[in-house]
Amino acid sequence: MRTGNGADSAPGHNPHDTRHTPPPGRERTDGTFSSLKVRNYRLFFTGAIVSNTGTWMARITQDWLVLSLTGSAAAVGITTALQFLPLLLFGLYGGVIADRYPKRRLLIVSQGALGLCGLALAALTLSGHVQVWHVYLVAFLLGMVTVVDNPTRQSFVSEMVGPAQLRNAVSLNSANFQSARLIGPAVAGLLIASVGSGWAFLVNALSFLAPLTALLLMRPAELHKVERAPRGKGQLREGLRYVARRPELIWPIALVGCIGTFGFNFPIWLTAFADGVFHVGPGTYGLLNTLMAAGSLGGALLAARRGTSRLRLLVGAAVVFGVLEMTAALSPSFWLFALLLMPIGMVGLTVNVTANSIVQLATDPVMRGRVMSLYLMVFAGGTPIGAPLLGWITDTFGARIGFATGGVLSLVSAVLIGLVLSRATGTRLRLELRGRHPRLAFVPRERPRELATAA
Repeated sequence: MRTGNGADSAPGHNPHDTRHTPPPGRERTDGTFSSLKVRNYRLFFTGAIVSNTGTWMARITQDWLVLSLTGSAAAVGITTALQFLPLLLFGLYGGVIADRYPKRRLLIVSQGALGLCGLALAALTLSGHVQVWHVYLVAFLLGMVTVVDNPTRQSFVSEMVGPAQLRNAVSLNSANFQSARLIGPAVAGLLIASVGSGWAFLVNALSFLAPLTALLLMRPAELHKVERAPRGKGQLREGLRYVARRPELIWPIALVGCIGTFGFNFPIWLTAFADGVFHVGPGTYGLLNTLMAAGSLGGALLAARRGTSRLRLLVGAAVVFGVLEMTAALSPSFWLFALLLMPIGMVGLTVNVTANSIVQLATDPVMRGRVMSLYLMVFAGGTPIGAPLLGWITDTFGARIGFATGGVLSLVSAVLIGLVLSRATGTRLRLELRGRHPRLAFVPRERPRELATAA
């Protein structure tokens, strides 16, 4: 099933356009959990919550293991960088692969490979032979697998639920991930303290049996058929040109890249505030992470109830995100700072989910893997750039200046890209006051252009 090109398939398309009509029995899109009515997606969601919990367990355990082996926080940073490096270097090629081959089969291979990586690290740790270079190697291999797994998994959602349920499914995927973020670290802590890191790695490896089982139980005949890209030269350049010609794609991706690079450095800021500003222990640091995860989960569930994903919501949420970060940076008390983390998590998640939905819905299915690989590369690939920069600012000028800098850069990015989008869509930005609540809106110019319906 093709969802059309560019703005024709962006949110806000012509309601009389029957190209987007979902299969019989799947017309209803209302309700927070409406996409779970689709059997294939229900299987996918169930398997994902198990493996996501295992993945969060492995992240916490991996950092703890590296720290215990080396006593160096820098070594933990190297591990994280090695896991992100393949995405930065090869992420676009993963999108080419995702567009070329059947996504369900690719996911069976990639999920199996991720499980084997976890199993190898579990065996090394349980045997007592693990060394830090083993962890580095496994982290790099995990990154290489996710180069293919991430864009394939993101673009496969539309094949399971179709365009009518895509926004809801993307939001539920985020809720799934944030729920696992609440559970996984706590379980990892219990296992590390009681039986050791090796068993936590083993549980993570076994957790991949759940998505593998779900993929094998799916009914291929119920998937929404999409055209696959034929093998040929220049497909990577074709994907980049495709995005470059479409403002409704390139500017939401650029905004998410700026927010991800400058605004999502919470491991740096939360540790700095916990230790250097409020002088609290590791247990309270865990509470800060839990509050942010709870806010993100709430944001995902609210996004699942939302019927549309519009550019004005994306820009408005990004503006609010920057303002909230600056406010939290100046918080005089610990509890005010802690409580602000919940709306920060909620609005940050709204930015990510809204941009993801807009980009997927505005992309032709045959290009979706390449476009989503660019989206993920820009969003996560900025971490090796932004984290050292904001980390240096935080170390040099203090936690409050570091956090506020991230908020300022996020706010400036949102305003500038909002202005560019307003010109591209033939609209202009206006701050409206409805009741007691201000609202950022795109309002039509005298001669609205093609993209105005997406605003």
